Amino acid sequence: MKILISNDDGINSSGILAAKEAVEDLGDVTVVAPATQQSGIGRALTLFEPLRMDPVILNDESQGYSVSGTPTDAVTLGIFKLMDDIPDLAISGINIGENIGKGELTTSGTIGAAMEAASLGVPSIAVSLEVLRGDIKFENGHIELNYDFAKKILKKIAKNVLEEGLPKGVDLLNLNIPSNPESEEILVTKLGKRMYKPEIDTRTDPRGKPYYWIGGSPYTKDEKDTDIHGLRIQQRPTLTPLSIDLTTDLSSVINRYD
Repeated sequence: MKILISNDDGINSSGILAAKEAVEDLGDVTVVAPATQQSGIGRALTLFEPLRMDPVILNDESQGYSVSGTPTDAVTLGIFKLMDDIPDLAISGINIGENIGKGELTTSGTIGAAMEAASLGVPSIAVSLEVLRGDIKFENGHIELNYDFAKKILKKIAKNVLEEGLPKGVDLLNLNIPSNPESEEILVTKLGKRMYKPEIDTRTDPRGKPYYWIGGSPYTKDEKDTDIHGLRIQQRPTLTPLSIDLTTDLSSVINRYD
């Protein structure tokens, strides 16, 4: 079995090493990721400048590859330049910070990397660890966190995907791990509404002109069968099956534009 691991937190993130440790006894693992923090970049692809890919030594003394671009760039180079064939599984993460809800689904670089692999026919898992400190979500480099529970759940899901494949109609799985789990029971959920309520911080530069920071406060309430409720209220691992086919019901549109 061949497994590709990438992320959006950068090649030096502790989360990508944790993902590798979780599945390295399940197959031949290739680790390739952006050189720097790429959170919020979604599924962006670099088209107007060259990319560089360099070998690096990870903290466990194994070899990984650093890409001077986006998570999608890293997945593309990993599959078509580093690996001999399409991998049996792609994992994006373990991201520092949860990725839940519809609102931020396509802005997440973690999910973007998994979507890119899925679009090539690779069974894919995006995996994220809830953190309660906002100041560590977007750090560029190694952050000491306890990944033991996240690794256990990721390995369970990855082993099942490698052995059984993904369920019919599912292209990728979005796995979120609570920071303080109350149970090992994995909840299969639908997407909630939004992870954050957008907030704009307006400031003034030394020349008197306004500038803006986009931030947000977390939503903590949603329907009981959503990833937001399962993760933040029930403190359970949530698994949301996703499809990259965004086509909706055609019957409501047919004949409308004749």
